[in-house]
Amino acid sequence: MKTIEIKGSLRTELGKKSSKKTRKEGNVPCVIYGKEHNVHFHAHENSFKNLVYTPDAHIVKLDLEGKEYNVVLQDIQFHPVTDKITHIDFVEIFDDRPIIVSLPINVTGDSIGVKAGGKLRIKKRHLKVRGLAGEIPESLPIDITNLKVNHSIKVGDLKYDKIELIDPRITTILTVATSRVVAKEETEGELAAAKPEGEAAAPAAESKEGKK
Repeated sequence: MKTIEIKGSLRTELGKKSSKKTRKEGNVPCVIYGKEHNVHFHAHENSFKNLVYTPDAHIVKLDLEGKEYNVVLQDIQFHPVTDKITHIDFVEIFDDRPIIVSLPINVTGDSIGVKAGGKLRIKKRHLKVRGLAGEIPESLPIDITNLKVNHSIKVGDLKYDKIELIDPRITTILTVATSRVVAKEETEGELAAAKPEGEAAAPAAESKEGKK
């Protein structure tokens, strides 16, 4: 995985009031879940842009007042209105302990189904994997060269060295659909989007007829 460096400061005060003050100053409250104890810290919100707003997974080298921690992002919370980062959870990593991270898929090859007129539909762009930090790749390559029309690739069809896929084996990752199926899905989507308006108009029409 790629590595990114972030500097932060330890938090001496915790609680809602302290967290609110931290965010007001442009910082993000964070916590590291470690092997023996948890570490609370904060860093400026701009420090996390290259970590959060990217499809790639990263190992984060955290410098907290001179002490370094190797961590991976576990969970992130956003403000429901502004979408600003409000809190981040990290997990400390060790050479001898496996971690679970979400990796982007990397589709390779030219599908024979697409060449025959089908359309590639990607249903999952990230998959969860378990493995040692030093053995986890930056992405998960998926070769679709032999994928035919109406065929799909599921989690159970994939296997990688030294890492384990966590998502259910029956989960569909991508498929090659016929043009007819794609058109049907698009039509159903348009009808579903228009349905509430139609339902709202019906009572008004009935009311008008009743007045007659």
